[in-house]
Amino acid sequence: MPRTAQTDPDFFGYAELLSDAERTELAEIRDYLEREIKPVANAAWEAAEFPFEVIPKFAELRLAGYHYPEFGDGRPRSPLFSGFLSLELVRTDPSLSIFSGVHTGLAMGSINGGADEEQRRRWMPGMAAMDTIGAFALTEPEGGSDVAGGMRTTARREGDEWVLRGAKRWIGNGTFADLIVVWARDVADDQVKGFVVGKGAPGLTASKIEGKIALRTVQNADLVLDDVRVPEADRLQRINGFRDTAKVLAATRGGVAWSSLGVALRAYELARDYAVRREQFGKPIGSYQMVQDLLVKMLSNITAMFGMVVRLNELVAQGRAGADRAALAKAFTTTRMREVVAWARELFGGNGIVLEHEVAKFFADAEAFYSFEGTREMNTLIVGKSITGLSAFA
Repeated sequence: MPRTAQTDPDFFGYAELLSDAERTELAEIRDYLEREIKPVANAAWEAAEFPFEVIPKFAELRLAGYHYPEFGDGRPRSPLFSGFLSLELVRTDPSLSIFSGVHTGLAMGSINGGADEEQRRRWMPGMAAMDTIGAFALTEPEGGSDVAGGMRTTARREGDEWVLRGAKRWIGNGTFADLIVVWARDVADDQVKGFVVGKGAPGLTASKIEGKIALRTVQNADLVLDDVRVPEADRLQRINGFRDTAKVLAATRGGVAWSSLGVALRAYELARDYAVRREQFGKPIGSYQMVQDLLVKMLSNITAMFGMVVRLNELVAQGRAGADRAALAKAFTTTRMREVVAWARELFGGNGIVLEHEVAKFFADAEAFYSFEGTREMNTLIVGKSITGLSAFA
């Protein structure tokens, strides 16, 4: 259905803050995603398998280059462009947006911010071209929210090498990534450091996590590091503690906020279109007051989410965002997203639980966005400490 001012879920027109050229570019990206990526998305989700044929298609879009113009076309986009790009990716398919986000945001973000110049020149061009795919290994089987102070994976230096021992869990792209950024605690100074580990490194094993109900296409892995040896040249030279790791997470939390908006936006689009074509008792269900109430509640949440993430991107560009503002955006948007997908699934009735109508996928995938990159509770405590000056962390 063509978009009009009334049917566009960007009801207050936040996209108008983009330049004409950027809106044109995003429209071209959307058309490409609809044509090349979306047709394989549902089958891959149902099979819980990754469609490797999409990697060259993502590479053709130059997605990584948008975030790192030095390794792309050299032309920086506005602060808002990356947010709207995330939105377009996730509304096409949340799982495949996570594949891209882990690679460009977490893995490349860690290297771009934590590597020295030689390392950046060694790794970033291949990653920008998507000839080399990255992963990010922070979370552990027994450590999620407490990983900052309770990281069990250790690094021990032996001459010009480091020996890594431990385990990681929920590692997106972990079964096939060429490079994995592994975070480990240095036994000598008790500080968290970052290491780039290549696929197939002796002592590294990766096994796919089975039985997921959300983001089924994402190949999350359990990693075991059994005395994996990493040369000092592959340690991220500018990472000196968990505070440096937290900078990467603060940046990607803003991306999760945009992605949560994309999940909610797509669920609303599906519900709105269904409401005007599905008939009961001789007329479209969209003509009934209770259905319109659901749609307006969804749109209200989406409009509030837009306002928060757009302003967050502006603050990021000014260097004023801070971990607390990113945390608030992540906590708020994922909570509102969860409401939207539930209302959308409700509107579909029984059709809302089958993949054919697509809303079931967004309903399920929302649960993962709600939990990762810091739970609502942990992000709430980050903001609570900021506004009171008092830490409530255990």
